[in-house]
Amino acid sequence: MADFGGADLDGFRTEVRAWLEANFPASLRRDPAAVSEAEASGVKPTGDVALWKQRMGDKGWGTPTWPKAHGGGGLDRAQAAVLAQEMAAIGAPNPIGGMGVIMFGPTLLEYGNPEQLAQHIPPIVRGELRWCQGFSEPGAGSDLASLQTKAVDMGDHWLVNGSKIWTSGAHLADWCFCLVRTDSAKKHEGISFLLIDMKSPGVEARPILLINGTTPFCETFFTDVKVPKGNLMGPLNGGWTIAKRLLQHERQGISGAGQPTPGGQPGAVPGPELAQLARTYVGVDDDGRLIDSDLRRRITEHLMEARAFRLTGLRAAAETRSNSGPSAVSSVLKNVGSQVRQAGAELAIEVLGHQGLGWAGGAFKADELGATRAWLRGKAGTIAGGSQEVQNNIISKRILGLPEVTQKG
Repeated sequence: MADFGGADLDGFRTEVRAWLEANFPASLRRDPAAVSEAEASGVKPTGDVALWKQRMGDKGWGTPTWPKAHGGGGLDRAQAAVLAQEMAAIGAPNPIGGMGVIMFGPTLLEYGNPEQLAQHIPPIVRGELRWCQGFSEPGAGSDLASLQTKAVDMGDHWLVNGSKIWTSGAHLADWCFCLVRTDSAKKHEGISFLLIDMKSPGVEARPILLINGTTPFCETFFTDVKVPKGNLMGPLNGGWTIAKRLLQHERQGISGAGQPTPGGQPGAVPGPELAQLARTYVGVDDDGRLIDSDLRRRITEHLMEARAFRLTGLRAAAETRSNSGPSAVSSVLKNVGSQVRQAGAELAIEVLGHQGLGWAGGAFKADELGATRAWLRGKAGTIAGGSQEVQNNIISKRILGLPEVTQKG
Protein backbone atom coordinates (compact mmCIF):
# COMPACT_ATOMS: atom_id res chain seq x y z
CA MET A 1 0.00 0.00 0.00
CA ALA A 2 1.22 3.46 -0.76
CA ASP A 3 2.18 5.66 2.18
CA PHE A 4 -0.33 8.48 1.95
CA GLY A 5 0.65 10.01 5.29
CA GLY A 6 -2.77 11.69 5.53
CA ALA A 7 -1.97 14.06 2.65
CA ASP A 8 -3.63 12.31 -0.28
CA LEU A 9 -6.94 11.16 1.19
CA ASP A 10 -8.63 11.08 -2.21
CA GLY A 11 -6.02 8.65 -3.44
CA PHE A 12 -6.36 6.58 -0.30
CA ARG A 13 -10.15 6.54 -0.66
CA THR A 14 -9.75 5.23 -4.22
CA GLU A 15 -7.47 2.49 -2.98
CA VAL A 16 -9.87 1.53 -0.20
CA ARG A 17 -12.80 1.30 -2.60
CA ALA A 18 -10.81 -0.87 -4.99
CA TRP A 19 -9.64 -3.18 -2.21
CA LEU A 20 -13.12 -3.54 -0.73
CA GLU A 21 -14.60 -4.22 -4.17
CA ALA A 22 -12.07 -6.99 -4.72
CA ASN A 23 -12.12 -8.49 -1.23
CA PHE A 24 -15.52 -8.03 0.42
CA PRO A 25 -17.50 -11.21 -0.43
CA ALA A 26 -20.64 -10.65 -2.45
CA SER A 27 -22.65 -12.99 -0.23
CA LEU A 28 -22.04 -10.75 2.78
CA ARG A 29 -23.34 -7.74 0.87
CA ARG A 30 -26.65 -9.58 0.76
CA ASP A 31 -26.39 -10.76 4.36
CA PRO A 32 -24.08 -8.46 6.39
CA ALA A 33 -25.60 -9.73 9.65
CA ALA A 34 -23.86 -13.06 9.04
CA VAL A 35 -20.65 -11.63 10.48
CA SER A 36 -22.17 -10.54 13.80
CA GLU A 37 -24.21 -13.73 14.03
CA ALA A 38 -21.08 -15.84 13.60
CA GLU A 39 -19.30 -13.83 16.28
CA ALA A 40 -22.20 -14.18 18.72
CA SER A 41 -22.50 -17.93 18.17
CA GLY A 42 -19.02 -18.64 19.44
CA VAL A 43 -18.52 -21.14 16.63
CA LYS A 44 -15.45 -20.73 14.43
CA PRO A 45 -16.61 -18.95 11.28
CA THR A 46 -16.65 -20.72 7.94
CA GLY A 47 -17.19 -19.81 4.30
CA ASP A 48 -17.24 -16.16 3.31
CA VAL A 49 -17.35 -14.97 6.92
CA ALA A 50 -14.03 -16.71 7.60
CA LEU A 51 -12.64 -15.43 4.30
CA TRP A 52 -13.59 -11.83 5.09
CA LYS A 53 -12.06 -12.08 8.56
CA GLN A 54 -8.83 -13.49 7.12
CA ARG A 55 -8.55 -10.78 4.48
CA MET A 56 -9.20 -7.95 6.95
CA GLY A 57 -6.81 -9.50 9.46
CA ASP A 58 -4.04 -9.91 6.91
CA LYS A 59 -4.54 -6.32 5.76
CA GLY A 60 -4.54 -5.03 9.33
CA TRP A 61 -7.62 -2.95 8.67
CA GLY A 62 -9.66 -4.58 11.42
CA THR A 63 -7.44 -2.56 13.76
CA PRO A 64 -6.64 0.30 11.38
CA THR A 65 -4.66 2.62 13.65
CA TRP A 66 -2.63 -0.06 15.44
CA PRO A 67 1.10 -0.21 14.57
CA LYS A 68 2.05 -2.05 11.39
CA ALA A 69 4.96 -3.61 13.31
CA HIS A 70 2.39 -5.73 15.17
CA GLY A 71 0.14 -6.40 12.20
CA GLY A 72 -2.19 -3.41 12.48
CA GLY A 73 -3.13 -1.08 9.66
CA GLY A 74 -0.75 1.72 10.61
CA LEU A 75 -3.25 4.33 9.40
CA ASP A 76 -3.55 7.82 10.75
CA ARG A 77 -6.91 8.97 12.10
CA ALA A 78 -7.96 10.65 8.83
CA GLN A 79 -7.25 7.50 6.84
CA ALA A 80 -9.05 5.37 9.44
CA ALA A 81 -12.09 7.63 9.10
CA VAL A 82 -12.03 7.20 5.32
CA LEU A 83 -11.81 3.43 5.71
CA ALA A 84 -14.77 3.42 8.12
CA GLN A 85 -16.82 5.58 5.76
CA GLU A 86 -16.15 3.38 2.75
CA MET A 87 -16.91 0.18 4.67
CA ALA A 88 -20.16 1.67 5.95
CA ALA A 89 -21.11 2.84 2.47
CA ILE A 90 -21.15 -0.72 1.09
CA GLY A 91 -22.37 -2.36 4.29
CA ALA A 92 -19.08 -4.08 5.06
CA PRO A 93 -18.90 -4.88 8.80
CA ASN A 94 -15.59 -5.06 10.60
CA PRO A 95 -15.11 -8.77 11.38
CA ILE A 96 -12.26 -8.12 13.82
CA GLY A 97 -13.62 -7.12 17.22
CA GLY A 98 -14.36 -8.23 20.73
CA MET A 99 -12.67 -7.34 23.99
CA GLY A 100 -9.25 -7.94 22.52
CA VAL A 101 -9.75 -5.04 20.13
CA ILE A 102 -11.93 -2.70 22.17
CA MET A 103 -10.36 -3.03 25.61
CA PHE A 104 -7.33 -5.24 26.09
CA GLY A 105 -5.34 -4.58 22.92
CA PRO A 106 -5.09 -0.79 23.33
CA THR A 107 -4.11 -1.27 26.98
CA LEU A 108 -1.52 -3.91 26.10
CA LEU A 109 0.00 -1.60 23.49
CA GLU A 110 0.52 0.95 26.27
CA TYR A 111 1.62 -1.27 29.15
CA GLY A 112 2.79 -4.59 27.71
CA ASN A 113 6.44 -5.63 27.39
CA PRO A 114 7.91 -6.61 23.98
CA GLU A 115 7.37 -10.32 24.57
CA GLN A 116 3.70 -9.82 25.48
CA LEU A 117 3.14 -7.57 22.50
CA ALA A 118 4.69 -10.12 20.15
CA GLN A 119 2.65 -12.96 21.63
CA HIS A 120 -0.78 -11.37 21.92
CA ILE A 121 -1.22 -8.42 19.53
CA PRO A 122 -0.93 -10.31 16.19
CA PRO A 123 -3.65 -12.88 17.10
CA ILE A 124 -5.94 -10.03 18.19
CA VAL A 125 -5.31 -8.19 14.92
CA ARG A 126 -6.22 -11.34 12.96
CA GLY A 127 -9.25 -12.11 15.13
CA GLU A 128 -7.90 -15.53 16.03
CA LEU A 129 -8.45 -15.51 19.80
CA ARG A 130 -11.18 -14.37 22.17
CA TRP A 131 -10.46 -12.49 25.37
CA CYS A 132 -12.58 -12.06 28.49
CA GLN A 133 -12.31 -9.72 31.46
CA GLY A 134 -11.76 -11.03 35.00
CA PHE A 135 -12.57 -7.96 37.10
CA SER A 136 -15.83 -8.10 39.09
CA GLU A 137 -16.26 -10.58 41.94
CA PRO A 138 -19.29 -11.59 44.06
CA GLY A 139 -18.01 -9.23 46.79
CA ALA A 140 -16.31 -6.68 44.58
CA GLY A 141 -18.56 -4.95 42.06
CA SER A 142 -18.73 -1.17 42.23
CA ASP A 143 -15.99 -1.35 44.88
CA LEU A 144 -13.76 -3.28 42.51
CA ALA A 145 -10.58 -2.65 44.51
CA SER A 146 -11.90 -4.89 47.30
CA LEU A 147 -11.37 -7.96 45.07
CA GLN A 148 -10.00 -11.08 46.76
CA THR A 149 -8.92 -13.45 43.97
CA LYS A 150 -5.32 -14.18 44.96
CA ALA A 151 -2.17 -14.86 43.00
CA VAL A 152 0.61 -16.31 45.16
CA ASP A 153 4.23 -16.18 43.98
CA MET A 154 5.41 -19.79 43.86
CA GLY A 155 8.87 -18.98 42.54
CA ASP A 156 8.55 -20.14 38.94
CA HIS A 157 4.83 -19.41 38.54
CA TRP A 158 1.78 -17.71 40.06
CA LEU A 159 -0.87 -19.82 41.79
CA VAL A 160 -4.32 -18.29 41.38
CA ASN A 161 -7.37 -19.05 43.53
CA GLY A 162 -10.70 -17.21 43.64
CA SER A 163 -13.70 -16.40 41.51
CA LYS A 164 -15.04 -13.73 39.18
CA ILE A 165 -18.60 -12.94 38.13
CA TRP A 166 -20.29 -11.29 35.14
CA THR A 167 -17.33 -12.44 33.04
CA SER A 168 -18.57 -11.70 29.53
CA GLY A 169 -17.98 -14.59 27.14
CA ALA A 170 -15.76 -16.55 29.54
CA HIS A 171 -17.21 -19.85 28.29
CA LEU A 172 -16.05 -18.95 24.77
CA ALA A 173 -12.79 -17.17 25.60
CA ASP A 174 -9.23 -18.35 24.99
CA TRP A 175 -7.59 -15.88 27.37
CA CYS A 176 -8.56 -13.71 30.33
CA PHE A 177 -7.04 -10.41 31.45
CA CYS A 178 -7.52 -10.62 35.18
CA LEU A 179 -7.12 -8.49 38.29
CA VAL A 180 -5.64 -10.46 41.18
CA ARG A 181 -4.54 -9.64 44.69
CA THR A 182 -0.81 -10.00 45.22
CA ASP A 183 -0.60 -8.04 48.48
CA SER A 184 -3.32 -8.41 51.12
CA ALA A 185 -1.92 -5.60 53.27
CA LYS A 186 -2.88 -2.92 50.76
CA LYS A 187 -6.09 -2.28 48.82
CA HIS A 188 -5.47 -0.51 45.51
CA GLU A 189 -1.70 -0.94 45.72
CA GLY A 190 -1.99 -4.70 46.27
CA ILE A 191 -3.57 -5.54 42.90
CA SER A 192 -1.74 -6.92 39.87
CA PHE A 193 -2.76 -7.46 36.24
CA LEU A 194 -2.37 -11.07 35.11
CA LEU A 195 -2.97 -12.80 31.77
CA ILE A 196 -4.52 -16.26 32.18
CA ASP A 197 -4.91 -18.97 29.56
CA MET A 198 -8.53 -20.15 29.90
CA LYS A 199 -7.48 -23.69 28.95
CA SER A 200 -5.33 -23.93 32.07
CA PRO A 201 -6.27 -26.72 34.52
CA GLY A 202 -8.42 -25.35 37.32
CA VAL A 203 -10.30 -22.74 35.26
CA GLU A 204 -14.08 -23.23 35.09
CA ALA A 205 -16.65 -20.93 33.47
CA ARG A 206 -20.36 -21.36 34.26
CA PRO A 207 -22.79 -19.37 32.05
CA ILE A 208 -25.44 -17.21 33.74
CA LEU A 209 -28.94 -17.20 32.22
CA LEU A 210 -30.27 -13.65 31.83
CA ILE A 211 -33.86 -12.40 31.80
CA ASN A 212 -33.80 -12.11 27.99
CA GLY A 213 -32.94 -15.80 27.58
CA THR A 214 -29.27 -15.39 26.65
CA THR A 215 -26.09 -16.41 28.50
CA PRO A 216 -23.41 -13.81 27.65
CA PHE A 217 -22.02 -13.69 31.21
CA CYS A 218 -20.39 -16.31 33.41
CA GLU A 219 -19.25 -17.14 36.87
CA THR A 220 -15.56 -17.98 36.54
CA PHE A 221 -13.67 -20.05 39.08
CA PHE A 222 -9.90 -20.38 39.50
CA THR A 223 -8.72 -23.33 41.58
CA ASP A 224 -4.96 -23.72 41.96
CA VAL A 225 -4.42 -22.32 38.48
CA LYS A 226 -0.73 -22.14 37.52
CA VAL A 227 0.15 -19.00 35.54
CA PRO A 228 3.64 -18.36 34.08
CA LYS A 229 5.55 -15.51 35.71
CA GLY A 230 5.87 -13.82 32.32
CA ASN A 231 2.09 -13.32 32.21
CA LEU A 232 2.27 -10.49 34.73
CA MET A 233 1.50 -7.32 32.78
CA GLY A 234 3.04 -4.16 34.15
CA PRO A 235 4.72 -3.94 37.55
CA LEU A 236 3.88 -6.13 40.53
CA ASN A 237 1.07 -4.50 42.52
CA GLY A 238 0.63 -1.96 39.72
CA GLY A 239 -2.51 -3.49 38.25
CA TRP A 240 -4.93 -0.82 39.47
CA THR A 241 -3.39 1.83 37.23
CA ILE A 242 -3.64 -0.49 34.22
CA ALA A 243 -7.21 -1.44 35.14
CA LYS A 244 -8.33 2.20 35.26
CA ARG A 245 -6.89 2.77 31.82
CA LEU A 246 -8.57 -0.32 30.43
CA LEU A 247 -11.90 0.73 31.93
CA GLN A 248 -11.68 4.01 30.03
CA HIS A 249 -11.38 2.02 26.79
CA GLU A 250 -14.25 -0.22 27.89
CA ARG A 251 -16.57 2.64 28.74
CA GLN A 252 -15.94 4.38 25.46
CA GLY A 253 -16.61 1.07 23.67
CA ILE A 254 -19.81 0.41 25.63
CA SER A 255 -21.07 3.93 24.91
CA GLY A 256 -21.12 3.24 21.16
CA ALA A 257 -19.79 6.74 20.63
CA GLY A 258 -17.85 7.59 17.51
CA GLN A 259 -18.99 4.60 15.49
CA PRO A 260 -19.78 5.28 11.82
CA THR A 261 -23.18 4.74 10.31
CA PRO A 262 -23.99 3.89 6.67
CA GLY A 263 -22.53 6.45 4.34
CA GLY A 264 -20.08 7.52 7.03
CA GLN A 265 -22.58 9.99 8.45
CA PRO A 266 -23.22 10.28 12.17
CA GLY A 267 -26.68 9.08 13.08
CA ALA A 268 -28.77 7.66 15.88
CA VAL A 269 -27.56 5.07 18.33
CA PRO A 270 -28.00 1.61 16.70
CA GLY A 271 -31.42 0.07 17.32
CA PRO A 272 -34.87 -0.03 15.76
CA GLU A 273 -35.52 2.71 13.20
CA LEU A 274 -38.15 4.29 15.38
CA ALA A 275 -39.73 6.59 12.83
CA GLN A 276 -40.35 3.79 10.33
CA LEU A 277 -41.40 1.42 13.09
CA ALA A 278 -43.96 3.94 14.31
CA ARG A 279 -45.31 4.55 10.81
CA THR A 280 -45.84 0.82 10.43
CA TYR A 281 -47.39 0.03 13.80
CA VAL A 282 -49.08 3.31 14.77
CA GLY A 283 -50.02 4.80 11.41
CA VAL A 284 -49.89 8.25 9.80
CA ASP A 285 -52.38 11.00 9.02
CA ASP A 286 -53.18 12.46 5.61
CA ASP A 287 -50.04 14.59 5.77
CA GLY A 288 -47.79 11.58 6.44
CA ARG A 289 -47.25 12.46 10.09
CA LEU A 290 -47.64 10.01 12.96
CA ILE A 291 -51.22 9.98 14.16
CA ASP A 292 -50.15 10.09 17.79
CA SER A 293 -48.76 13.62 18.21
CA ASP A 294 -47.32 12.97 21.67
CA LEU A 295 -45.45 9.90 20.45
CA ARG A 296 -44.25 11.90 17.45
CA ARG A 297 -42.83 14.53 19.80
CA ARG A 298 -41.08 11.97 22.03
CA ILE A 299 -39.56 10.08 19.11
CA THR A 300 -38.30 13.36 17.64
CA GLU A 301 -36.73 14.34 20.95
CA HIS A 302 -35.09 10.92 21.23
CA LEU A 303 -33.64 11.09 17.73
CA MET A 304 -32.30 14.58 18.43
CA GLU A 305 -30.68 13.35 21.64
CA ALA A 306 -29.19 10.34 19.85
CA ARG A 307 -27.85 12.56 17.07
CA ALA A 308 -26.27 14.97 19.55
CA PHE A 309 -24.72 12.05 21.40
CA ARG A 310 -23.25 10.61 18.23
CA LEU A 311 -21.77 13.93 17.17
CA THR A 312 -20.25 14.36 20.63
CA GLY A 313 -18.89 10.82 20.40
CA LEU A 314 -17.26 11.52 17.06
CA ARG A 315 -15.57 14.59 18.49
CA ALA A 316 -14.42 12.65 21.56
CA ALA A 317 -13.11 9.84 19.36
CA ALA A 318 -11.04 12.33 17.36
CA GLU A 319 -9.67 13.82 20.57
CA THR A 320 -8.91 10.31 21.86
CA ARG A 321 -6.82 9.49 18.81
CA SER A 322 -4.94 12.78 18.99
CA ASN A 323 -4.37 12.58 22.76
CA SER A 324 -3.13 8.97 22.87
CA GLY A 325 -6.20 7.39 24.40
CA PRO A 326 -9.55 7.97 26.09
CA SER A 327 -9.99 10.20 29.12
CA ALA A 328 -12.50 10.60 31.93
CA VAL A 329 -14.89 11.87 29.25
CA SER A 330 -15.52 8.17 28.51
CA SER A 331 -17.60 8.12 31.71
CA VAL A 332 -19.89 10.83 30.30
CA LEU A 333 -20.24 8.94 27.01
CA LYS A 334 -20.90 5.66 28.78
CA ASN A 335 -23.68 7.14 30.92
CA VAL A 336 -25.36 9.05 28.11
CA GLY A 337 -25.00 6.24 25.56
CA SER A 338 -26.60 3.64 27.81
CA GLN A 339 -29.45 6.01 28.68
CA VAL A 340 -30.11 6.87 25.03
CA ARG A 341 -30.20 3.19 24.06
CA GLN A 342 -32.54 2.36 26.92
CA ALA A 343 -34.86 5.22 25.95
CA GLY A 344 -34.90 4.02 22.33
CA ALA A 345 -35.70 0.47 23.40
CA GLU A 346 -38.55 1.69 25.62
CA LEU A 347 -40.02 3.69 22.75
CA ALA A 348 -39.73 0.73 20.41
CA ILE A 349 -41.67 -1.49 22.82
CA GLU A 350 -44.32 1.21 23.22
CA VAL A 351 -44.66 1.51 19.45
CA LEU A 352 -45.00 -2.25 19.02
CA GLY A 353 -47.79 -2.39 21.58
CA HIS A 354 -48.84 -5.93 22.47
CA GLN A 355 -46.55 -7.18 19.68
CA GLY A 356 -43.65 -5.98 21.79
CA LEU A 357 -44.54 -8.21 24.70
CA GLY A 358 -43.95 -11.60 23.10
CA TRP A 359 -41.41 -14.19 24.11
CA ALA A 360 -41.92 -16.92 21.50
CA GLY A 361 -44.45 -18.37 19.09
CA GLY A 362 -45.86 -17.81 15.65
CA ALA A 363 -47.94 -14.80 16.71
CA PHE A 364 -44.78 -12.67 16.77
CA LYS A 365 -42.31 -11.78 14.04
CA ALA A 366 -38.60 -12.37 14.57
CA ASP A 367 -37.83 -8.65 14.72
CA GLU A 368 -40.61 -8.12 17.27
CA LEU A 369 -39.16 -10.81 19.51
CA GLY A 370 -35.72 -9.34 18.95
CA ALA A 371 -36.90 -5.90 20.07
CA THR A 372 -38.38 -7.37 23.25
CA ARG A 373 -35.21 -9.23 24.14
CA ALA A 374 -33.04 -6.21 23.30
CA TRP A 375 -35.20 -4.10 25.61
CA LEU A 376 -34.71 -6.57 28.45
CA ARG A 377 -30.98 -6.98 27.79
CA GLY A 378 -30.45 -3.21 27.68
CA LYS A 379 -31.51 -2.82 31.31
CA ALA A 380 -27.97 -3.82 32.30
CA GLY A 381 -26.44 -1.01 30.26
CA THR A 382 -26.27 1.43 33.15
CA ILE A 383 -24.41 -1.16 35.26
CA ALA A 384 -21.97 -2.82 32.84
CA GLY A 385 -18.50 -1.30 32.77
CA GLY A 386 -19.08 0.47 36.06
CA SER A 387 -22.47 1.62 37.35
CA GLN A 388 -23.96 4.97 36.54
CA GLU A 389 -23.22 6.12 40.09
CA VAL A 390 -19.54 5.19 39.72
CA GLN A 391 -19.36 7.17 36.48
CA ASN A 392 -21.01 10.16 38.16
CA ASN A 393 -18.32 10.10 40.85
CA ILE A 394 -15.59 10.03 38.18
CA ILE A 395 -17.22 12.92 36.32
CA SER A 396 -17.58 15.01 39.48
CA LYS A 397 -13.97 14.50 40.59
CA ARG A 398 -11.96 14.31 37.37
CA ILE A 399 -13.93 16.57 35.04
CA LEU A 400 -15.82 19.02 37.24
CA GLY A 401 -13.15 19.12 39.97
CA LEU A 402 -15.69 18.86 42.78
CA PRO A 403 -14.42 17.93 46.25
CA GLU A 404 -14.99 14.41 47.46
CA VAL A 405 -17.81 14.20 50.01
CA THR A 406 -17.09 12.13 53.10
CA GLN A 407 -19.75 11.04 55.54
CA LYS A 408 -19.18 11.70 59.21
CA GLY A 409 -19.67 8.68 61.40
